[in-house]
Amino acid sequence: MTQVLDFVPIWTLILGMAVFFYVLLDGFDLGVGMLYGFARDTPSRNTIMNSIAPIWDGNETWLVLGGLGLLAAFPLAFAIIIPAVYFPILLMLLALVFRGVAFEFRFRDVEHKTFWDHGFCYGSAIATFAQGVVLGAFIQGFEVAGR
Repeated sequence: MTQVLDFVPIWTLILGMAVFFYVLLDGFDLGVGMLYGFARDTPSRNTIMNSIAPIWDGNETWLVLGGLGLLAAFPLAFAIIIPAVYFPILLMLLALVFRGVAFEFRFRDVEHKTFWDHGFCYGSAIATFAQGVVLGAFIQGFEVAGR
């Protein structure tokens, strides 16, 4: 008798680990970004930015793995979840992109450094807020009709 390997628990574990690592690693970056606005002097701001500079851009990779893994492994769940949280996901992605641009341009555009500092702080706060909205939608549940 042959045994069939069930991929559902394996993919569930992979997606769970991706979400866990994203929350753990990028949660630190988002928290630093929100607290960044409270640092008043330039040396403190530079220290804050340099503390996350080597690792911050790789942390979003876990988010990509989670989203694409959900699409590949559980397409029906993806088709139900994404339309229900489309706006907060879009807002989160735009905030993360703006946050990344602000992070990079802060070092390159000295004339508008204050603008990019505020952009980094607000981008972090908006991305965190959007993630909270998505989490709230998960807690409330999704209406499934005709599937």
